[in-house]
Amino acid sequence: MPGHHQSSFSYGRYAGGPDPLAPPVDLAEALDAIAEDVMSGYSPEQAMREFLRRGGRNRQGLDDLAGRVQQRRRDLLQQHRLGGTLDQIKELLDAAVLEERKQLVRDAMMDNTDRAFREMRMENLPSSTAAAVNELADYDWQSQEARQTYEQIKDLLGREMLDQRFAGMKQALENATDEDREAISQMLSDLNDLLEKHARGEDTPEDFEDFMAKHGDAFPENPQNVDELIDALAQRSAAAQRMLRSMSAEQRQELMSLSAQAFGSPELMAQLDRLDSALQGLRPGEDWTGSERFEGQEGLGLGDGTGVLQDLAELDSLAEQLSQSYAGSTLSDVDVESLARQLGDEAAVSARTLAELERAMKESGYLRRGADGDLRLSPRAMRRLGKSLLRDAAGRLSGRQGGRETRLAGAAGEATGSTRSWQFGDIEPWDVGRTMTNAIGRVAAEGGNPAGGIRLDVRDVEVRETEARTQAAVALLVDTSFSMAAEGRWVPMKRTALALHHLVSTRFRGDRLQLITFGRYAQQRDIGELTALAAMREQGTNLHHGLTLATRFFRQHPTMQPVLLVVTDGEPTAHLVGNGQAWFSWPPEPETVRATVAELDRVGRLGAEVTFFRLGDDPGLERFLQSMAHRVDGRVVSPDPADLGAAVVGEFLRHRYPGTGSTFGDIAWE
Repeated sequence: MPGHHQSSFSYGRYAGGPDPLAPPVDLAEALDAIAEDVMSGYSPEQAMREFLRRGGRNRQGLDDLAGRVQQRRRDLLQQHRLGGTLDQIKELLDAAVLEERKQLVRDAMMDNTDRAFREMRMENLPSSTAAAVNELADYDWQSQEARQTYEQIKDLLGREMLDQRFAGMKQALENATDEDREAISQMLSDLNDLLEKHARGEDTPEDFEDFMAKHGDAFPENPQNVDELIDALAQRSAAAQRMLRSMSAEQRQELMSLSAQAFGSPELMAQLDRLDSALQGLRPGEDWTGSERFEGQEGLGLGDGTGVLQDLAELDSLAEQLSQSYAGSTLSDVDVESLARQLGDEAAVSARTLAELERAMKESGYLRRGADGDLRLSPRAMRRLGKSLLRDAAGRLSGRQGGRETRLAGAAGEATGSTRSWQFGDIEPWDVGRTMTNAIGRVAAEGGNPAGGIRLDVRDVEVRETEARTQAAVALLVDTSFSMAAEGRWVPMKRTALALHHLVSTRFRGDRLQLITFGRYAQQRDIGELTALAAMREQGTNLHHGLTLATRFFRQHPTMQPVLLVVTDGEPTAHLVGNGQAWFSWPPEPETVRATVAELDRVGRLGAEVTFFRLGDDPGLERFLQSMAHRVDGRVVSPDPADLGAAVVGEFLRHRYPGTGSTFGDIAWE
């Protein structure tokens, strides 16, 4: 078609970083898992590392990949044995000798003395394969087939020696001509000259380019400069040295003796020795002296064995990268191309996804570094977790027998009949009529046609004004004594605090919430401190001190309705004495009980609404809390640890919405 330009496209595997067609990483799952570990006592940095190690739903973690790397390493060692080249040479030698003997029997024209001498020579060959091959180096073969078979030994040796240093050379030189061998000899000479020139600092980029233009076909790695060329050659050469060191002393001696027969040219080994020496000087950091223990049955030739040693070195490097145990390690260090070679594309995708998760978590705003350089859960992460935990608490509440649906209108009081524009933080119900009228007027004012449909804007929304509810000052006291951690109640306690904190901060913005921990001593905590609080190993349940701080908090907010929520799993065993020190005693002393009861009475005189949450089945604690609740007309709730969050949120809402019983009023949870 005239003027038509046809574009051409080529397709291949994407190699530009994370797969653009891959599904986005699930940060919600990662954050939930990290937060759970943080609440169990891990630092956020440790928690993120643990998540990456474990992996997620349908995703392998670092430990899975590391385990597969180690299994791959074991398989290579248990499958193979060294000496495959020696086995092949022995087979060729035996075949050549057999054919020669047949020819000696068939040749009726041969002089009998000559025949006897040749037969005696065949019979008395050394038991050593290498010695026998060398013994026959000058033998005048009578069988053409035997001669060709013997020449294959020299050809095989030459190709294997080259394959040790240049992967794929064994196959490339099969059925090679004299011209091919001469080209290899010239390549080795030019390569050695280039490396020695580089070692002296006299080479130029043009030298490398000239060399690659002439001999580039021998280097499938396609190095882009002389250093990349040296790296590839040194890794292969060092693997060849490790393979030789992994052989038995007898095998090494056999190969050394045979090496002079490679291509029938001792000059080849001289060139290779020169190459090895140059590479070892240029890359002394490679492992030139290591060895491995092979225990399998499948024989490896020199070239293939060197490749396996390279694989083992690559697997060791991957194991270190996946361990992430060195300073400054990140998952971007993992060589995904090496991982794909060793374990397949699926493993590479898993590693790339984990690296993307690590990067996304650090860039998402969920984790941030404090002034001390340590990672911390950010306020955004705390809000996200609080929302998730509150939703979980709501689900548990709605599942209780007789519970009502949790997702209601969101009213905060009785309607007054007035409306106003919505403001951030408002939880009053929308006035749908006024909102739609505003939207229609706005669309018309902007030149649109409301009949064609309208799209609501936040500026359109009006809410119904309601009578103000009494604001509350809420003190949540949580037991942090040793038994809370020992009995598996530590994380449920933190999840409860997060859920209640999110509820108050998002749905009851006028309320005030104070979190107070009490172990040997009591302390006011912000939500971030409590979430990251490590399990306490000290003895003591100082409810007296906790109630003292709650009383002080209530008095700081005299116009608010005080609400006291206490989570504990033990009777009080400590109280403050005159010098501000904690007095501890087990079993509880009467003085501790009197001090605790006296402080509770002060809370009661402030008009606080009190609920105790009893964890565990201790009869003494049950009697004590029932007595305490009776003094202030409070309640005792005995939830399972898994239901603690729902129980505390439900009690808070019962206080905020009197008359709703154990259900939870007009709250929109989303």
